[in-house]
Amino acid sequence: MYLADILFFERFEVDILSGAKTITIRDKTEKNFLPNTIVQVSTYETRRWFCQILIKDVQPIRYDELSEFHANQENMSLEELKAVIDEIYPNVRDLYVITYVLLGS
Repeated sequence: MYLADILFFERFEVDILSGAKTITIRDKTEKNFLPNTIVQVSTYETRRWFCQILIKDVQPIRYDELSEFHANQENMSLEELKAVIDEIYPNVRDLYVITYVLLGS
């Protein structure tokens, strides 16, 4: 299996480690993760490693197609999810849902 790296904002660490957050939504620059890839997870702010995840799937999605289903997988409301995406990826409407499972911390 290919080993890769991904960064998450520190504010998502607890949700990732608890298993409450099981997807991440990214722009085209991070769409190339392959299923069955083990990924090392670090914080965006300090690059501190905190766990490994296994990529299960990567699927394109339009911003307008985001639903409560996606919000639940992100452990937030749909309004919160869209606000986070607007903050991180302003004016980006072609996104990618990366589904993963926690391997260990």
